Amino acid sequence: MPNSALNFCDTVPNRTTLRGMRLFVGIPLPDALLQELAAAVECLRSARGEQRQGSDGLRWIASESWHITLQFLGSATAEQLDCLNARLGEVRSDAVPIQLGDLGCFDRAGVLFASVTVTPELAALQQKVLAATARCRFVAEDRPFHPHITLARSKGHRGGPDLQKLLKKLDAQPASARFVAREFLLYESHLVREGARYEVKRRFDLHNRPPTVAANQFALKQDGNEQNPGNFSR
Repeated sequence: MPNSALNFCDTVPNRTTLRGMRLFVGIPLPDALLQELAAAVECLRSARGEQRQGSDGLRWIASESWHITLQFLGSATAEQLDCLNARLGEVRSDAVPIQLGDLGCFDRAGVLFASVTVTPELAALQQKVLAATARCRFVAEDRPFHPHITLARSKGHRGGPDLQKLLKKLDAQPASARFVAREFLLYESHLVREGARYEVKRRFDLHNRPPTVAANQFALKQDGNEQNPGNFSR
């Protein structure tokens, strides 16, 4: 995938710049799965007959920004960040098996996504994250947990119908993919004209080791993950 403005920040801002942070908690994807999803995206763009990026009314999300959101936190203060670092660091969970499902879309929001199966292990981890963030004065959204990986967003008002037509052009849904998540991350979202870029604030292991601070743009490497990405391209 080509480089884009959705690159990760390579520095951590000082405490005077932390006011008004937009935070969320998510699971990063292993490199092999990123490659398989990238191939699936290329198939989708070919099916739509796109000639260049942005020409099809969709804003395609750069692969380095793909993740599985556990909780969107929204605006946060420096004090809340300190609290999150402490409370999320207390979350204890075994490594979580992740299984991807079919491609789909949210009609009203105009979002194209790869679905993620809600396994008991993943649901339990999400509940532990919600309990931890509640102690830092964050309120969980009042809707069912629907984990997914956002691949594209519509630029206009006809996102739902257009995305449904795009999905119907696929000869077949991609094969399911699996991997084992051994960490979850606290991200900060920086809104820019092109969309958003994500900075990793902190990493939290899922096998009872102390959390580690993310220091640079390579923080999302998944060297220790067990992977079985399957085949997303046809």
